[in-house]
Amino acid sequence: MLSIAVTLVLAIFGQCGILAGKVNKHKPWIETSYHGVITENMDTVLLDPPLVALDKDAPVPYAGEICAFKIHGQEAPFEAEVLNRTSGEGVLRARGPVDCEQQKEYTFIIQAYDCGAGPNGAGWKKSHKAVVHVQVDDVNEFSPVFREPVYRATVTEGKIYDSILQVEAWDQDCSPQYSQICNYEIVTQDTPFAIDRNGNIRNTERLSFDKQQHYKIMVTAYDCGQKRATESVPVHIDVKPVCKPGWQGWNKRVDYEPGTGSKQLFPKMHLETCDGPLSSVRAMVELQTSHIGKGCDRETYSEKSLQKLCGAASGSTDLLPAPSASTNWTASLLTDSGRDSDLIFRFDGRQAANIPERVVPQNLTDQFTIATWMKHGPSPGLRAEKETLLCNSDKTEMNRHHYSLYVHNCRLVFLLRRDFTQMDTFRPAEFHWKLEQICDKEWHYYVINVEFPAVTLFVDGVTYEPYLVTDDWPIHPSQIDVQLTVGACWQGGEVTTPRFTQYFRGSLSGLTIRPGKIETQKVISCLQACKEGLDINSLESLGKGIKFHFNPAQSVLVMEGDDLESINTAMAKVSYINSRQFPTPGLRRLRVTTTVQCFGEDTCISIPDIKAVVMVLPPSEPRITIAGVERVTWPAAELRTATGVTLFKDIRIISTVTKSDNAFSSGTTAGTPSQSHRSGVLEVMHNLDYCDVLVIGEELNPEKHECLVTDRWPMWCVHLVSGVDSMAHYEQAIRQVRYHNWRPAGLSERKFRLSCSELNGRYTSNEFNLEVRILHSSEAVEHVNHLAVQSQYMRPVHHPLVVHTVNSDHIAGTPPAATVVIVMCIATLVAIVVLGIYRIHTTHQEGTKGDEDGGKEPEMDWDDSTLTITVNPMEVRLQSVPCVKCYTVGESGAQSSVE
Repeated sequence: MLSIAVTLVLAIFGQCGILAGKVNKHKPWIETSYHGVITENMDTVLLDPPLVALDKDAPVPYAGEICAFKIHGQEAPFEAEVLNRTSGEGVLRARGPVDCEQQKEYTFIIQAYDCGAGPNGAGWKKSHKAVVHVQVDDVNEFSPVFREPVYRATVTEGKIYDSILQVEAWDQDCSPQYSQICNYEIVTQDTPFAIDRNGNIRNTERLSFDKQQHYKIMVTAYDCGQKRATESVPVHIDVKPVCKPGWQGWNKRVDYEPGTGSKQLFPKMHLETCDGPLSSVRAMVELQTSHIGKGCDRETYSEKSLQKLCGAASGSTDLLPAPSASTNWTASLLTDSGRDSDLIFRFDGRQAANIPERVVPQNLTDQFTIATWMKHGPSPGLRAEKETLLCNSDKTEMNRHHYSLYVHNCRLVFLLRRDFTQMDTFRPAEFHWKLEQICDKEWHYYVINVEFPAVTLFVDGVTYEPYLVTDDWPIHPSQIDVQLTVGACWQGGEVTTPRFTQYFRGSLSGLTIRPGKIETQKVISCLQACKEGLDINSLESLGKGIKFHFNPAQSVLVMEGDDLESINTAMAKVSYINSRQFPTPGLRRLRVTTTVQCFGEDTCISIPDIKAVVMVLPPSEPRITIAGVERVTWPAAELRTATGVTLFKDIRIISTVTKSDNAFSSGTTAGTPSQSHRSGVLEVMHNLDYCDVLVIGEELNPEKHECLVTDRWPMWCVHLVSGVDSMAHYEQAIRQVRYHNWRPAGLSERKFRLSCSELNGRYTSNEFNLEVRILHSSEAVEHVNHLAVQSQYMRPVHHPLVVHTVNSDHIAGTPPAATVVIVMCIATLVAIVVLGIYRIHTTHQEGTKGDEDGGKEPEMDWDDSTLTITVNPMEVRLQSVPCVKCYTVGESGAQSSVE
């Protein structure tokens, strides 16, 4: 039995030995590469992925266990340790301290070994070789250190430096985070210096040698780990005195007498540069007039009057006229009152106006012009919406925009959708302009000339082509009415309630459309031109070394030259000019900005800005006087004739100003060819812009076919003579006004009132009252009176300028006043009787002849091409009624009847 047991045990152990030799069949397995990080002065490496070895022989003891990790190559200061033989986990440690400043990373080979076939470790197997990369993380152990123990610099007083000097620190740490210097700081408090992150020290204010001659400041540095330098470095800055550069010899105020032409602003001014090595000088003179009207002192006529003065083509439609009974669509809009020029309409994103259909231009062809003054700023909010100036859209059913002008993101966009014709092809539909002027909150004059398919924009007289043109299909024709709006776009379809949308925020003035014609650049420049601005006397004497440039409004002048003496000469020739006959008085601010460049430097001398004012003195205001016969008597029969009776046959309009000795001796007044060097009353010739003819008392009776007519336009009811023209032409136009009444029975008299205006009502005349007495056949002939009062201004004027002075030498020999009055009364009475009898006789003859000839009279021979008789039977001031029909006469000569 024992032998059998022994034999069995030996057999088992023999079998186990055989099996053990077959158990360790597999090699250990590890990753092919590892990345590790170790912080300097630490011993454990963090590996990714973790150090783990696997063996397929597991769970067999020894063969499936890991006994070691071995490192090869580069004498790496690391060792690997097995933490768990069964799981194969290990750890990588440094054998001693690692220093990032000595070596930042290591690369070596690692292998895993199993425990072999038995407890003695014989026959172990090793894994494949894996690459290990270990990076040493830096520790912020060093502080910044300055490269110099002390820094010194010298500056010139009165100068602002971009950089006086640069300090520099460094750090011994190995990593960018701790070795780079991220910030410098001035430790000394309350110093006029600043330092940037690169160590550049600059002064924050102009230093004065008299105030302080030396500065000592302490500067420290920080690395990017915010570790501060152990010691701050001292910086010594010395201030040296110099002369004061700048303009010298100029006055802070320059008085300007209206009508004296141009006046030099800086006749004795020169630039002091303290002998610096200059390469060029650039001076900019700016006349600041944004507080006056639309940006400068323009003539204060209406937009239509300005168009006439500049020779613009006729036929324009004013979409933003002053509110009245006939132009009531602008009554609800906000306006800026108190301006000299046309009304300025302010749109705050809530107001808009529908243009009546009778006003909307109906014949827009391939050629038309849209013009307006606009002041606009950046749109509020993050998402800027479209802001519509002008929009022509469907009134109902649909929301198609036929043409519109709007602002979007400081771009001006003009939309023009043509109607469908025979060619169903893409057509240009949107034109875009991106300009700084659109959002600079200043007044600019915009003109869009359309010569389809070309569209050109003029801004302050300068041409701009669109940077983007978008094509689209034409609009198919429909029977839907359209609505023209200003300040928003009308949305009439696809909404429950028609409403405005895309409101405008800004100011507009003088918005016009002219169909059928485009405006010339010469006219556009005239319409936006300033009547005041900067000027240069004798350009030819400036020399070739001076370059100069004016902006379109002549409010900014830029001059540049490389010679100081030439710049001084040029600045002495800079002048202010105001060509207005009656300019707006008050201050005009001046600003001179100067930049001096030296060789090799951008700017070397700082020149203080000049701030001065031009004081425009109040002009001598004109006194417009209307004089003539104030009472006339006409037989009732003449009122019934085809020609009617003349109301203002002997009317005379003059304008005078009172001048002092100083004004007379200052030079020639603008608009007057000559004048005397004496004080007195000066007669001046200038334009008028409208005259009113009003009826006093009862309104004209339509049942009697009572109306006012003119020789030039027979049977048309006259309300207002308007348009910029000379006083002489206004006299001739007013002398044509006739009064007609087919049924004067029971009417004993009629009273009329005449008044005239210059500069949109800035200067108005006296109210001239005319009394017309009507003589019926039963009344005495002696009552006929055609010359009751003779005007003192009825003499002809051969020169546009007459000075009336009082001389006592002529008074000494005159007869007593009572004698003169008696003689004149007797002469007047005789003249009245004779003229009355003669007038009745000739009236009957002319009436008979007039019936035979159809009541025609030859027209007066005078040029009225520039004067417009504006007729509006709905105006309250007219108070006249049509004879048969009343007609409205526009600039184009078109006639529209009003029943």
